Amino acid sequence: MRRLFSVVMLLAVAMSATAAKPKFEIKHVEPLSWWVGMTTPLQIMVNGEGVSAYDVTILPEKQGVEVTKVHKADSPNYIFVDVAIAKDAKADVYRLCFSDGKRKYEYEYVIAERRADSKYRESFTNADLVYLIMPDRFANGNPENDFTDDTAEKAQRSHPGRRHGGDLEGMMAHLDYIADLGATAIWSTPLLLDNENGASYHGYSCSDYYLIDPRFGSNELFKEYVEECHKRDLKVIMDIVPNHSSTTHWWYADQPFADWTHQWDKYTQSNWTFSTNMDFNASKSDLYQMESGWFDRSMADMNLDNPYLLHYFKQWAVWWVEYADLDGFRVDTYPYNEKGPMSEWCKAVMAEYPNFNIVGEVWTSSIPQLAYWQGDNANKDGFNSNLKSIMDFPLHDAMRAAMTEAGSNVAWGQGMTRVYDVLSHDFVYHDLSNMMIMAANHDTDRIGDVCEGDSRKMKIVHTLLATLRGMPQILYGDELMFRSTDRSKGHPTLRVDFPGGWDGDAQNLFDKAQHSGAQKDVYDYTRAIMNWRKTKDVIHSGKTMHFIDRDNTYAYFRYDDNDVVFVYINNTDSVCEIPWARYAEIAEGLTEGRDVITGEIVTMTGAKVAPMSALVVEFQR
Repeated sequence: MRRLFSVVMLLAVAMSATAAKPKFEIKHVEPLSWWVGMTTPLQIMVNGEGVSAYDVTILPEKQGVEVTKVHKADSPNYIFVDVAIAKDAKADVYRLCFSDGKRKYEYEYVIAERRADSKYRESFTNADLVYLIMPDRFANGNPENDFTDDTAEKAQRSHPGRRHGGDLEGMMAHLDYIADLGATAIWSTPLLLDNENGASYHGYSCSDYYLIDPRFGSNELFKEYVEECHKRDLKVIMDIVPNHSSTTHWWYADQPFADWTHQWDKYTQSNWTFSTNMDFNASKSDLYQMESGWFDRSMADMNLDNPYLLHYFKQWAVWWVEYADLDGFRVDTYPYNEKGPMSEWCKAVMAEYPNFNIVGEVWTSSIPQLAYWQGDNANKDGFNSNLKSIMDFPLHDAMRAAMTEAGSNVAWGQGMTRVYDVLSHDFVYHDLSNMMIMAANHDTDRIGDVCEGDSRKMKIVHTLLATLRGMPQILYGDELMFRSTDRSKGHPTLRVDFPGGWDGDAQNLFDKAQHSGAQKDVYDYTRAIMNWRKTKDVIHSGKTMHFIDRDNTYAYFRYDDNDVVFVYINNTDSVCEIPWARYAEIAEGLTEGRDVITGEIVTMTGAKVAPMSALVVEFQR
């Protein structure tokens, strides 16, 4: 298979001139390489027929790199090799030397020089706007990689659940579009090899943790993609899945240890009840099934209680950060992993990169359960996840519900009151700055569908994302109010292709000149407010004061000692006059401000807001 380092086993050297050359092959060595000066200890997993019968040393000697221990696995075809690297070790191409007393084999292994400032790299923060891409559906920059000989599924763009051909080259071709929108970070769904026979486009069933899917590109091209992002001040967040791998992974048929994946007498799915992690009343059997049951028959559930597997995933994460120069991680299905080992995993990554950020997918509408998973939260059971950031699904749910409850006659607790209620629970969270907020992602209905194609509602949604606390994330195409092709058919039809990403598309929406109507209205508004947000420190780190009303409006201030921003959401079908005197405790002395969209001066006393619209006004104290 294509690898970053094309490692070739040197010819066997027979101990006897007359001895027959044996057939021996090292199939996999992971991590693929390493660096001098790392905090994470190096343990190399070696896979090859009968490799456990061999002793291992490393050459050249006396350069600060040596094998300290070799661990055997349950399978004779694996060993785990501990390698000590001195702080002053020489970066070089080393040779792993395998010997069974009669025969010797060598394998090249690169230990490189680490970039000087790598350890203290910066990561994504609440000053960023995260743009979420599903690579297969974004743009096809290289049609020649739509089909590869060594992957199972071929592209079939006419089928919503098949691969459509989007790739890294397509993403790179449109980085300027993303940066111009106001985004400062890109999260793409997984790019690693997913070799399922069907629906492999989503990437969440990994078949090789060290290999970019060839239908997206290569390891080298991914590194180039990150470099191109950085040239445009775009950070790169890698989506990773330690909870499960594909049953097509090369190790699945011959696992290193009997407990490498969770084993059951018969197929058993997770009960998907991750409240069992913090529920004092939960049975142990329910907790075990939650974290050890499988997501799907094709997704083997990984057992992070195995210390070799846990260390494998620690190194794997660090390797990709160091190799590709990444800026952050998003961890899929976070609570379904064993929580103790995952806490250790987070701590290890943060030890290697103290300023790094990791956001976990914790899909729950329960605010206390969500808060439990953020690192340093004051949990009653003493558990600390060490997970820096969490995804705010309660706010996601509230925003979406409010958009379906527009109008002047909503019931008690509905409409914009839902958003107020969620924000009223902010006292529960440990760190509001490290919460990713969103109205949609690749697993939810398109927000354009929720808003029923109403550009006014879409602009309200993007106003909330741009001005509330936390790190906003938008799904590709939401800036243009993309809608699903057929909501009844689930995920594949909401993961629509970006028009213009394929040769021959009738329309190219990457070209602003081709925007029109409601799509243009939403795009222009989103671009304006998100670019304004980029330099507005009070939005990134200021406090919030909000005011309760039951008329389906919502008013709040973002403020600090020097700056004030006022946001008024009118989710009704009538013109609303802003009750400015009501906000006197914070608004005293503020009489005129600037509309951040139009640039016009707004006199607040008597100011009115049109139906189904938002007003954002900035002041200077």
